[in-house]
Amino acid sequence: MRKRPINKFWIVLLGIATSVAVLLSVMSYLSTTAAVLPNLAGIIASPFRSASASISETVDNWYGYLTRYDELKKENEELKKRIAQMEADNRQALEDREENARLRALADLREQRRELSFESARIVVQDASNWSSMLTINKGTMHEIEVGDCVVNEQGSLIGVVTKAGLNWSTVRTILDSESSIGALVFRSGASAVAQGDFSLMSDGRLTLTYLGTNPDLVSGDLVMTSGLRDYFPSQLVIGYVEEVRPGDDGMSQIAVVRPDVDVQSLVQVFVVTDFDIVD
Repeated sequence: MRKRPINKFWIVLLGIATSVAVLLSVMSYLSTTAAVLPNLAGIIASPFRSASASISETVDNWYGYLTRYDELKKENEELKKRIAQMEADNRQALEDREENARLRALADLREQRRELSFESARIVVQDASNWSSMLTINKGTMHEIEVGDCVVNEQGSLIGVVTKAGLNWSTVRTILDSESSIGALVFRSGASAVAQGDFSLMSDGRLTLTYLGTNPDLVSGDLVMTSGLRDYFPSQLVIGYVEEVRPGDDGMSQIAVVRPDVDVQSLVQVFVVTDFDIVD
């Protein structure tokens, strides 16, 4: 049986119809989603947008941190200043209280020792070493202070003697200094002696009581005071207390180690005896 040849017209028509159908399907799909090119550009730009957002966020965070850091630093400096001022105020208040206490004690001393005239002074320099024990105070001749004046604390205990006096300053040799020497009296027994600074005892804050003789009436704890002999110094200023009695360098006489009633190194304020009446 002979086959009928296929008409080319219908083949072309079928191809066109198929192409149109495919094109319509693609257009229908694209119309319901995004355009191809914008969508493709969005996909490519997405990582860059994320990176930019991350960088922007990081910069914002760092800027905020730096701004906050400067604020905190300034606030910290202000707090340090306030704390320093509060500490200074507390120190000043403590010094004022201590000075008031000393002045109250001095008022009591003035009541008890009416024969003595006092001038208050503050220590500006402490020169303590193995060789000397000196103080510099902020009062001098314009305050009627003279060489030879005794210097005491608010309880009337002896600190030392003025050795130099300027217009508004004075130098005081303390009773611990190896060149210090002052007439003394043992309160209990009435024995006379000399209170002297001792080179070997200065570092221990002690002095000696000499010229006691071979068999002195002296025991540990005895009160030692100024004797007032020859009227050079006021009498009955407390020097200190006997700690021990030992043989002197000659092996025959006795000496006593004395603990001063005043801790020289802790002194801030002193009182100079500018005048005194002799009491028999």
